[in-house]
Amino acid sequence: LSLYSSPARETKYVENPKTELEEGVSRLRHVLEPYTAWCQVQWFLTASSKVKADSSLCSGFFSEGYEFLQKPPAGFYPRLGVISFAGIIGLFLARGSKIKKLVYPAALMGMGTSMYYPQQAVAIAKVAGTQLYDWSLQGYIAVEALWKDT
Repeated sequence: LSLYSSPARETKYVENPKTELEEGVSRLRHVLEPYTAWCQVQWFLTASSKVKADSSLCSGFFSEGYEFLQKPPAGFYPRLGVISFAGIIGLFLARGSKIKKLVYPAALMGMGTSMYYPQQAVAIAKVAGTQLYDWSLQGYIAVEALWKDT
């Protein structure tokens, strides 16, 4: 027996017959092909003009961001570093559970952000507290209704 050759295999490719659904879809595609080609051309023409119009809007947005990063407010990068480092510490502490991996980094980044932006943190906390109270009240009412029904 040779180590470098293998015996020839007799294989034959058999194509599966098309079903009625496949045949119907094929006929429909052939009938609609001129219309879809026309729609694609029209879409391309409108999309290319829209890109030209939108590029001016996007360039303004990105240029503002670029200018902000070129001339940031005093202490912006150290603050960004502390907040990012808090998120990394949160990921390090959140070993194991997927819920911990969501909660710990967000909580630590939120605490870091609230150190540097206390007024905005208070405003967000007020809104979040109100929403949390409303949700807990709705949950209590739903549980109470289920309890009374049984």
